[in-house]
Amino acid sequence: MRQRYLLAYDVADPKRLRRVFKAMKGFGDALQYSVFRCDLSAVEKFKLKGVLLEIIKEDEDRVMIVDLGPAGGRGEIAFEYLGVRDEIPVEHDAFIV
Repeated sequence: MRQRYLLAYDVADPKRLRRVFKAMKGFGDALQYSVFRCDLSAVEKFKLKGVLLEIIKEDEDRVMIVDLGPAGGRGEIAFEYLGVRDEIPVEHDAFIV
């Protein structure tokens, strides 16, 4: 079963920030700068956390992972925007490279 997660990060170093962004593109869809929506299985979430822990410095950077429930369960209703926004990407299969 896949869960939908909202992942946001604050990375102090620009090089690590770019590495985190590139890594995240393999796991989910960018909603805003440093904010991703990810539909992940338990194994994929475990892998994502491992990849991020290899990149970030835990004493300087932070990553927040919010469980939004079953993937496809609430859809866009879980997201509310004010101002300019991009459309939430259409559902697709994720490929981990």
